[in-house]
Amino acid sequence: MKKPILIGITGGTGSGKSTVAKEIYNKFSEDCIAMIEQDSYYKDQSHLSLEDRIKTNYDHPDAFDNELLVKHLEGLLNGEVIEKPIYDFSIHNRKEETIKVQPKEIIIVEGILVLEDPDLRNILDIKIYVDTDADVRIIRRLVRDINERGRTVDSVINQYLSVVRPMHMQFTEPTKRYADIIIPEGGHNKVAIDILVANIKQILQK
Repeated sequence: MKKPILIGITGGTGSGKSTVAKEIYNKFSEDCIAMIEQDSYYKDQSHLSLEDRIKTNYDHPDAFDNELLVKHLEGLLNGEVIEKPIYDFSIHNRKEETIKVQPKEIIIVEGILVLEDPDLRNILDIKIYVDTDADVRIIRRLVRDINERGRTVDSVINQYLSVVRPMHMQFTEPTKRYADIIIPEGGHNKVAIDILVANIKQILQK
């Protein structure tokens, strides 16, 4: 198998980056594409009490084990099978079990800080930033956290203002300058996704 295409997709919370990643993923056969979520690579916190783990700032670069993520991506590039961690937010720690990921022709890496770490950024072939207005992003996060995570409106807003927004402005937003492609409005931008998919197919045929 020739060297895989490594695609990084980033953007703020609620930007639609996961939707873009899934839209691209669904355009190809599962035999030739793999998805790696940066959220799977939050650091192991077994050495901390649950009380301390609850305090984790998941929007800060220090929360991620990018060293392991880069090691795994390099393994996939070399044709190796990796054991992707599974992170359980209910216990704020990794599970004991992992998921086997086979090397594929296309590997998508998706997360809020995919372009923040230089070692991670430098091994990506295509770097995508999904750019969506802040008011849209907070509404999407509000709906998701209330419906899927049982949160209250006040708790979501307080977390957004105290942690999510400052971390986005400090760490995620500045990585836009590293992007090869900026996609406005995320998964709703069908034209941008179709152009991307066509470009990926063209690279695969070379």
